[in-house]
Amino acid sequence: MEPLERPSYLTVAYIVRTRGNRGEVLAEPHTDFPARFNLLENVWLVFSDRPRRCCKLEECWEHKGRLVLKFAGVDSIAAAEQLVGAYVEIEAGEAVVLPQGTYYDHDLAGCRVIDRAGRELGIVREVLRIPGNSQLVVESGGGEFLIPAKGDICKEVSIADKRITVDLPEGLMDLNR
Repeated sequence: MEPLERPSYLTVAYIVRTRGNRGEVLAEPHTDFPARFNLLENVWLVFSDRPRRCCKLEECWEHKGRLVLKFAGVDSIAAAEQLVGAYVEIEAGEAVVLPQGTYYDHDLAGCRVIDRAGRELGIVREVLRIPGNSQLVVESGGGEFLIPAKGDICKEVSIADKRITVDLPEGLMDLNR
C-alpha cells in the first residue's frame, strides 16, 4: 500500500441551503477553526456537476452552530440556490498552523504505522472522530483495524516521513479481529 499524497485543497465547509433574501447561504463547518473564515478573502466552491469556482467571501458569521456566508456577486435567493450542495475549500497552504504535537487528519491519512520492533502494520486510511476517543483506521493486508490516537500509544509521529510509530497495548490487535 502506498501512502496518500497531501491534498492541494482542504474542505472547510459544506453549503446546505440559502438564508435570507440577500444571497446568503448557510454552511456546515468542516473545520475546528470556524473563526478562520473572518480572515479568508477567497475560497473555492466545488460542485459535483460543474467546475470548481473561486469566490470572494464578503462576510461570514456564526449562527446556531453553522456559518452564514455571503459571496461577492451573489445577491439574490436565486443566485444563492446555485451554490447549495457545494463544498467550500481553501488552498492547503492557507491551513491554520497547529501547535506542536497536534496534526490534521489529512496529514495522518496515508502514514505508515510501524510497531516498536519496526514491523509495518498498515497505512492510516482515515481518522475516526468519536467525542473523547479518536481512532486511526489502519488498512493492512488482513483488513482494517483501529488504533487509539493517543500519545501513550502513538509514540512518534513524523508527517515528513509519513510514519507513525506505535506501542500497542497487549491484546489490542485481538480486539480488532
